[in-house]
Amino acid sequence: MNKKVINTEQAPAPVGPYNQAIVASGQMMFVAGQIALDPKTGAIVGTGDVTKQTEQVMANLQAILAAAGAKFEDVVKTTVFLADMNDFAAMNAIYAKYFDEATAPARACVQVSRLPKDVLVEIDCIAVVNRE
Repeated sequence: MNKKVINTEQAPAPVGPYNQAIVASGQMMFVAGQIALDPKTGAIVGTGDVTKQTEQVMANLQAILAAAGAKFEDVVKTTVFLADMNDFAAMNAIYAKYFDEATAPARACVQVSRLPKDVLVEIDCIAVVNRE
């Protein structure tokens, strides 16, 4: 995959582990939103704890990316859905462990009125992978 980070001083600088834009080439992979479900039991992980839920969400995303031969470095865009924007800092601290700030994907983060199974966080992503 070819991936180029785009940053311009003509737009606001990122305020976290994401970049303004990414230009990428290769096959696009659209990963459905993941919530804090344990893949073995189907149970919610970390009820009431956004940190534990974010850790499970990232583990689920990592497993799906790996199934396609991709890694977090191949992710070019994420969307984070939070039940409460007050959980942003806790979610962001876990999220930042998976993405180097210099090469992190573009990102949107929004508060929503409700998420599936009343979880606290859901994250989806778009990755670009080379398949030969």
